[in-house]
Amino acid sequence: MPDSVLTFLPSLIVFLICYFFIATEKIDKTITAILGGALLIATHQIGYNEAVEKIDLNVVFLLIGMMMCVNILASTGLFEWIAIVTAQIAKGNGPRLLMLMLFVTAFLSAFLDNVTTIILIAPITILITQLLEIPTTPFLILEAVFSNIGGTGTLVGDPPNIIIGSQTHLSFNDFIVHLGPIALIILLVVSFIVKLRIGHLFDVSEDAKKNLMQAEPKLAIIHPGRLKKALPCMGLVLLGFFVSHLLHIETGIIALAGGFLMCLVCKQDIHHALAKVEWNTILFFVGLFMLVGALEENGLFTLLGSGLLELTDGKLLVTALA
Repeated sequence: MPDSVLTFLPSLIVFLICYFFIATEKIDKTITAILGGALLIATHQIGYNEAVEKIDLNVVFLLIGMMMCVNILASTGLFEWIAIVTAQIAKGNGPRLLMLMLFVTAFLSAFLDNVTTIILIAPITILITQLLEIPTTPFLILEAVFSNIGGTGTLVGDPPNIIIGSQTHLSFNDFIVHLGPIALIILLVVSFIVKLRIGHLFDVSEDAKKNLMQAEPKLAIIHPGRLKKALPCMGLVLLGFFVSHLLHIETGIIALAGGFLMCLVCKQDIHHALAKVEWNTILFFVGLFMLVGALEENGLFTLLGSGLLELTDGKLLVTALA
């Protein structure tokens, strides 16, 4: 066996074992990733300092900051207000409501991470569909699909985008310009298929429509003062994303600073705000960075890259597709 293979083989075995447990969910993915990273350090497959350097703090800061912002906004009742107003704009029409809810989900997912968007939208969807006496499951499944589509269009919409942007130094605007139009086209095509195939399943009775139209959206806003303070902070964060490339500031520090600024302006307890962060997701990425970092450090990706270039004769399009 060549020395190059022996160099990365132990770390590859650890990675594959971890991947098996992550994929099968036999062990919690965060536990798996962190223990896998610790094992690689303990067996000297990667040095501690090297492992820590592989953790992309821009990604970590961006996730933490956005989670803080979203949780403070959620506490005001903003997302419930959006859902009720959306349902009333559709006038209780089932197919129209489905389309509007899917577009709202995709739009929110473009600027908030899609997991958080679904966590916020799902309970509201269940309430509205129960009120209108229409099936809930198709709504939830399609919202998950549209959340992924919407999240694809921006730098902050999806963790893979955040990682790619951080590693390649692509700006927020680069993602919108190059991926935004593609995401929009996919959104419209999938919407047409959904409307065509299952739109007829969501007929709503007149009594259910009447109950919905009598609802008061403003009652959903439980902390109007906090909302008035939080929205400008969120606007500053989004503005920061747009101009980050010009200012040469990483989006991660903008999001993190925005989260703490929102805590300060809205007078939120910092311990409570940090407790709401999905630390299991954050630590999962920390462990994953170490697992992948060990493979990189031991030369696996260099070997794979060289082999791929040989197979494709260095042709850019073929290599990219491969």
